[in-house]
Amino acid sequence: MELAFHDVHVEIRGKRLLSELNLRIDAGEVLGLVGPNGSGKSTALRCAYRALRPSAGVVRVAGGDIQQLNLRESAQQVAALTQEGGSDFDFTVSEVVAFGRTPHHRGNEPLTRREQKLCEQAMDQVDILHLADRGILELSGGEKQRVLIARALVQEPKVLILDEPTNHLDIRHQIELLAMVRRSELTVVLVLHDLNLAAATCDRLGVLSGGNLVAVGTPQHVLTPDLLLDVFGINATVVAHPLTNAPQVLFALDAAAPPTPAITRNERSNK
Repeated sequence: MELAFHDVHVEIRGKRLLSELNLRIDAGEVLGLVGPNGSGKSTALRCAYRALRPSAGVVRVAGGDIQQLNLRESAQQVAALTQEGGSDFDFTVSEVVAFGRTPHHRGNEPLTRREQKLCEQAMDQVDILHLADRGILELSGGEKQRVLIARALVQEPKVLILDEPTNHLDIRHQIELLAMVRRSELTVVLVLHDLNLAAATCDRLGVLSGGNLVAVGTPQHVLTPDLLLDVFGINATVVAHPLTNAPQVLFALDAAAPPTPAITRNERSNK
């Protein structure tokens, strides 16, 4: 299912967070949003899963304005793992995962046998089946993150929105999660701060800076030394991964470049 942003603009209390974003994610594509802190990545995602209504423009799912769907209908199409996800109540892991079926139920209908199996499979996929009877508040940050990913999966969405899904995860679970995303055949939009993981996972990258989309394309096209200097302010070397040929960003701890005057930055981006 295609997801598209058409001239999406977000302004809150006079501050522009996102400016005329135009971006299409094709059915089955994995697109990563990257950029510095405060560049508009999470704001764009919040518009896609309806936590935020754009000040102007429209987000379309399968060609239709997502704001025209009722909440149940949009939740059947789009599932999200947000940075704010979690629970203040000590539900069990299996109960939290089962909440993912809520958009498909009316009232307190019990899970069908198929849904119970679906929940078990999702927990097994993210390596939390052994935690099924544990309270969510007992878990580590990484374990909670995997519970919330399982909840999104059992929602059976057509579009999956992931805002920093590797937060709190050890390297093994980061790799397993992103490999699962690649295999899912869902339309996926995710925010990642690790550019090397983004390059390994995503079909295309969209680069945001100051609320503007400044580049979009394959990782090989986007992750260049010039862009890394312009957008992230770091001096970096980009090499091809010896096994996958995906670009890999190499930098030293003293790679941060001195601040560049805005006029110079603008001149460089117009070249």
